[in-house]
Amino acid sequence: MTPPDKTIRNGKRAARNAHAAGDNAVHGGEMLRAASDVIAARLNIMAEGLANPMKADMREMSLMGTEKVEAMTASATAVAGNLGDLAARVSKSAMDEVAHARDAASRIAAATSPLAAAAAHHDYAVAWWGRAAGQMLTLNTELLKAQADALKPIHTAAVANAKRLKR
Repeated sequence: MTPPDKTIRNGKRAARNAHAAGDNAVHGGEMLRAASDVIAARLNIMAEGLANPMKADMREMSLMGTEKVEAMTASATAVAGNLGDLAARVSKSAMDEVAHARDAASRIAAATSPLAAAAAHHDYAVAWWGRAAGQMLTLNTELLKAQADALKPIHTAAVANAKRLKR
């Protein structure tokens, strides 16, 4: 792939990441609004239950804890899976970079002149910069995915509860 092609590809990836970050922010805002609506509705349900325990909405009161546990468990599972994948990718990238550095050191050591050694060093440095930029974009993409995956079960539960409790 030519350098201009890589630049275009990376620019498109950065634009997708910016869009994903915006989506995550919107979903976070929706979740916060829904959570405040749910808290307000459930505080009323609890107050009514305290005022008249015989008419307390026990089903709704029991959901207050179990739904949170379910959503948080799903969120934690998503985070754990994504972070495991991310750790594996970072580890592989580090090992790949060790191999690139070893090869560059061999080319520098085998250079027949100072100019050839400088050229080998330059080639490694320029290639490293490109790899580092690509790895950072990939890392950013994966972190945005982890954020979205962690937020999704909580967002889904909060929005569904807010809609259900508005009746």
